[in-house]
Amino acid sequence: MASNTSKTARASVRAGQGSGGALSVLGEYKYLIPLANGRFAYVRNLTNGKTAHLKTDSDAFVEEIRALSAAGHGAKIRAELGALDEANPSHGWAATEKRLAEAGVFEG
Repeated sequence: MASNTSKTARASVRAGQGSGGALSVLGEYKYLIPLANGRFAYVRNLTNGKTAHLKTDSDAFVEEIRALSAAGHGAKIRAELGALDEANPSHGWAATEKRLAEAGVFEG
């Protein structure tokens, strides 16, 4: 069976699901899996089942979050960004959220 996600992304998702912690909170999946102190992230797109490895300051990251927000996941993603910033204030998640908001990702 072919897959469009990397072996590392699939392993990260499986590891988090098995432990019941990192990727699932009260039965809801996490959309963002932070990497490299917030410079990169796996973005789990639950609408198409793919996980993208993206640089958090890239246009591709903005567009991936925009697509998820348009599908009705914006509030949850924004809450995740807030939680990531609270847990790791030095990783720049507040700046990432601000940049996404300025791009109009969470509107509509």
